[in-house]
Amino acid sequence: MAHQRIRKFNTKDTYPEQKLDNDLCQVVVATGTMVFVRGQTGQDLETSKSIGVGDAAAQADQAMKNIQTLLEEAGSSLQHICKITIYIIDPRYREAVYRVIGRHLKGVFPVSTGIVVSALARPEWLVEVDAIAVIPDRGVT
Repeated sequence: MAHQRIRKFNTKDTYPEQKLDNDLCQVVVATGTMVFVRGQTGQDLETSKSIGVGDAAAQADQAMKNIQTLLEEAGSSLQHICKITIYIIDPRYREAVYRVIGRHLKGVFPVSTGIVVSALARPEWLVEVDAIAVIPDRGVT
């Protein structure tokens, strides 16, 4: 199989208040080495409960914890992130959000893009982070 899809879901279950029916997943491992992580927010992966409502830093922390969990499920880790994209709904959140992400990615040095958007998928979400990583060769850390 060329692509492995991890944590498949349908948006009609994830967003019951919306009339959506999209088959998605949290992570795609492409050709065995590239890992594409869906944008993560301050939402618990197991319960879908929003964490840190009103607190951009807490949401960024939860997003990074989610990314760490998903990368580990895919056979990678935070240390193998190559690119992140950070979406915030207010430029005043940038410093708090980037400090949290910086703690999670200390010593990793990925490329990064930051974008200010008018809104995210749920009104309580203030930040979203997606990541692209690799699965390392055996023996490489």
